[in-house]
Amino acid sequence: MKTDVPGRASPFVLAVCAEMVFRELPMEQRVRRIDALGFEVEIWDWTRHDVDALARTGATFSSMTGYVRGTLADEEGADEMVRTARESLEVARTLGIPRLNLHGTGLDGRGMPVEPVCETTGAMWLKAHDTLNRLADLGQAHGVTFVLENLNTTVDHPGVPFARASDVLALVASVDRPEVRMMLDLYHAQIGEGNLIELVRRCAPYLGEVQVADVPGRCEPGTGEIHYPAIARALGDIGYRGCVGFEGWASGDDELALRRFADAFTL
Repeated sequence: MKTDVPGRASPFVLAVCAEMVFRELPMEQRVRRIDALGFEVEIWDWTRHDVDALARTGATFSSMTGYVRGTLADEEGADEMVRTARESLEVARTLGIPRLNLHGTGLDGRGMPVEPVCETTGAMWLKAHDTLNRLADLGQAHGVTFVLENLNTTVDHPGVPFARASDVLALVASVDRPEVRMMLDLYHAQIGEGNLIELVRRCAPYLGEVQVADVPGRCEPGTGEIHYPAIARALGDIGYRGCVGFEGWASGDDELALRRFADAFTL
């Protein structure tokens, strides 16, 4: 996406989560509005949307939730995650979506884990590794990338297993296949771990997409404690040229929030 400043542009592909902005509009109109502003579009649970109507918008979609139910780390839950990932692949094909988002377990409408986990065991780590390999096989066969997202368990998602960015990095690195990458969410990482620039550098070989919002409040860059222009420079320094998605609320006017997001990632 280009900016209004001559000689300056974002080196990244910029996307916006349609679930969190222009919320007074129906989803199809949100997508059209985001697209008209020059951003790619992210959605969450595709089962809640009219997929054909979204396809008719002609928008470019960046990512969506890549499963409907299931978990990474138990036998029955893993089978369900892989099965519903297969269903999601059909929707991804319809919308031209290249990245399908994963979490350690299914999330309900409030972002709470369907099956909370207090402790992850060695057996769970091995099962999660196996499940991600199964999903990588699907990704290879269908030309998509599954991206495992880190979450924070302090504010938004208590009880989600494999939530920390360090956990996600360890799992993705253990699989080490291009069809499974990280969805590095820096809002969640700031709450859970901090030290974001060093985290970006450590995750560099495994980044599939980066998501952003400020802390506290989960609003656009410039409303909280994260200095996102420095993050943008760090991403540029490691050679990242992929998607950066704004997955946050607008602190006020939606278009102003998206302009602030774009400005923060303009070098």
